[in-house]
Amino acid sequence: MVPTARILLVEDDPKVARMVRLYLESARYEAVWVTDGREAVALAETEPFDLVVLDLMLPGLDGYGVCRRLREVSRVPIIMVTARTTEDDRVRGLDLGADDYVAKPFSPRELVARIRAVLRRSGAAEGGEVLRVADLVIDTGARTVERAGRPVDLTATERQILTTLARHPGRVFTRHELIERALGLGFEGSDRTVDAHVKNLRRALEPDPRSPRYVETVFGIGYRLAGHPVAEGEGGGE
Repeated sequence: MVPTARILLVEDDPKVARMVRLYLESARYEAVWVTDGREAVALAETEPFDLVVLDLMLPGLDGYGVCRRLREVSRVPIIMVTARTTEDDRVRGLDLGADDYVAKPFSPRELVARIRAVLRRSGAAEGGEVLRVADLVIDTGARTVERAGRPVDLTATERQILTTLARHPGRVFTRHELIERALGLGFEGSDRTVDAHVKNLRRALEPDPRSPRYVETVFGIGYRLAGHPVAEGEGGGE
């Protein structure tokens, strides 16, 4: 049976790793298991992976350090797995660019479902939709974003949030709506989760993230994408 995705599993507990690997392989994923953070970084820099399942409590370089290093060179989707369950821990991981967060103890079936959801967000959308708003071009099929003709490097989650906003420029989305529309009904997150993803999106997209031109905050409600849609085939400027 041909694997549908290649997963890097970074976990130093052999019992947990064997169980997760069994479920991943049953779900038709190829699972490559490493126990050390530095080994994970080295492997991810030299081999292609579709997603990383990353434990935080690792010897040597911990999961936060691994996530930081990976985000310097790659936008591969990352799901953090840890016994640390406070909201501050979750937000810290999301601030570093993680796509999702699963708390231990967890159900392997739930983890596989989270992996499927993140892979769907990172995959091509039906029909290869192209959205143009001001000088932004979002090609959902090619999974690319451009601003003023230059590529913008986003994670799958950041790109999905931007795509949701771009389908209705000027409309204000509540944080709950963004969780439902961009991240899926099964996504577990709070307002701070969405805020962390938006902060990372602005870092990549905005000329000055402290004074955003594109993703605007509507205080007390949520976020909107400023600008006016441009139809396919028309000019991309305002």
